[in-house]
Amino acid sequence: MKRLELIDRYYAGHAEARKILVAHSHLVAKMAVAVARRVGRAQPVDIQFVEQAAMLHDIGMLYTDTPVLGCHGDQPYIAHGVIGAELLRNEGLPHHALVCERHIGVGLSIEDIEAQGLPLPLRDMLPQTLEEEIIAYADLFFSKTRKGMRTIEKIRKSLARYGAEKVVVFDSWHARFKP
Repeated sequence: MKRLELIDRYYAGHAEARKILVAHSHLVAKMAVAVARRVGRAQPVDIQFVEQAAMLHDIGMLYTDTPVLGCHGDQPYIAHGVIGAELLRNEGLPHHALVCERHIGVGLSIEDIEAQGLPLPLRDMLPQTLEEEIIAYADLFFSKTRKGMRTIEKIRKSLARYGAEKVVVFDSWHARFKP
């Protein structure tokens, strides 16, 4: 599968959004692959899938109303995961689609969606596989609007706004995935 060709199919005519998406996705993919290689010494990890899915995890952002990212769609940014999942399912990539849906923060439960009144389908969108966890973990370190890696403390502080249990999940991932 040619990831950039797939991105180009949707992002043709949207150079600013494409540039932001590809730069962010490359950073996430690089870190996710490095984590997958380390973890893969102790348990099976599909490294090729991690690289592919990390490059495509945010493909749905174009259809959101997020001008700072060059995106002028009609959906809220929080919906980029389910939008991307739909795109990838239509492309015959159902497993990659699940990564799109499940990578927001440390994942979203039905309870999260209800409690926060999120405009998302009422279903669990929590990472279920090791590969999904690795990609969600790596994504937390990179912003699309700021340069450089986020620190552990900034990630923890950001997640804490959504509940202490989100920090616990991140801390458990960090203990397993850190260099």
